[in-house]
Amino acid sequence: MRAAVITIGDEILIGQIVDTNSSYISKALDKIGIATYEMLSISDDKNHILKALNDVQNNFDVVIITGGLGPTKDDITKKTFCEYFDDVLVQNDAVLAHVKEMIEGFYKRPITQVNIEQALVPSKSKVLFNKVGTAPGMLVEHEDTVFVSLPGVPFEMKYLVDNELIPYLIEKFDRPFIVHKTLMTYGRGESLIAEQIEDWENNLPSFIKLAYLPSPGRVRLRLTARGESEVVLSQAILHEVEKLQPIIGEIIVGYDEDETIEVIVGRALVKKELTLSAAESCTGGKISELITSVSGASAYFQGGIVAYSNQVKIDLLKVNSETINQYSVVSADVAKEMALNCKTIFNTDYAIATTGNAGPTKGESDAEIGTVFIAIATPEEVFVEEFNFGQPREKVIDRAVNKAFEMIYKEISKN
Repeated sequence: MRAAVITIGDEILIGQIVDTNSSYISKALDKIGIATYEMLSISDDKNHILKALNDVQNNFDVVIITGGLGPTKDDITKKTFCEYFDDVLVQNDAVLAHVKEMIEGFYKRPITQVNIEQALVPSKSKVLFNKVGTAPGMLVEHEDTVFVSLPGVPFEMKYLVDNELIPYLIEKFDRPFIVHKTLMTYGRGESLIAEQIEDWENNLPSFIKLAYLPSPGRVRLRLTARGESEVVLSQAILHEVEKLQPIIGEIIVGYDEDETIEVIVGRALVKKELTLSAAESCTGGKISELITSVSGASAYFQGGIVAYSNQVKIDLLKVNSETINQYSVVSADVAKEMALNCKTIFNTDYAIATTGNAGPTKGESDAEIGTVFIAIATPEEVFVEEFNFGQPREKVIDRAVNKAFEMIYKEISKN
């Protein structure tokens, strides 16, 4: 089955907001065996919407549109739907009662005519009841395509996708199975991995496809299988993953697309009842931010210090000023002191420290731009590694963060 996702809104086209709706919708469809073949963002313009609807008609089984369902004059999706499907707007009493309850009961203000018009829907449409907002979703079956219109507000869209749209599509269509398995690898580049697994990749069954998903410091390998039996597909992918272990097993740290390195590190710390802290300079708190983004991080993460200036390193992290003067703030010696002192301050089993020149200027050190020192303090020792992550600044910071997680994971995994 083929799907297309269309987002409506000038705010997307001018870069005022980022379109996260398309990603959420395509993932939800993929889980039930419907593949998204096209994503399109268009203006809040009637002619553009009509052209988009005409272009996708009968070329896709399902077309999902988000945006343009609000109460203001620039929200024109419902009226455009009526024009395209030769329909008229009618009042839906159940939606009107819900809108009135939300406006008068929750927001504590009188309902206006604009609010009342939220209950108008095309007469040919199936209403997708929106319990968390005032704009209902609409579904129209037209020739060989199911058209679905959803609110652009992300939490309303997600509610309707999960509770109204997906159950409808599951009941409506016989769908093939799509099974994914994603391997998380750290510390080796895409091209080198491709060389190492070339023979394995060339011998994959025809119904299994491999995709490389590189990002700074890590490469995800996604296996996708399509077919009629979920059990057969899952077993086939598992068999191929087992073949990879002798080839690149040392760099595989996880097996879940949504399981990031910070989640994997956290689980390892919990399992071994260990604690962690962080002292960051060039990474500016990103390591701590990622660690604390994981639910339950308080079980193993004690805290972090963003010691961006030399004086903060001296005053808060107790780095010896002579060490900075003698070796420079971007040096192995300073990184070691940062890690050791951080471990002491927070009384943790492990500590991460970063110091470097992310650029575009050298700042308080003469070290080459892109140079980063990452130190790991363990219960027994402290060690440091030097890297040059090049430019631009964002790349240096992202690669430093990923490398720090890779290093701490490897160290925790030793014991």
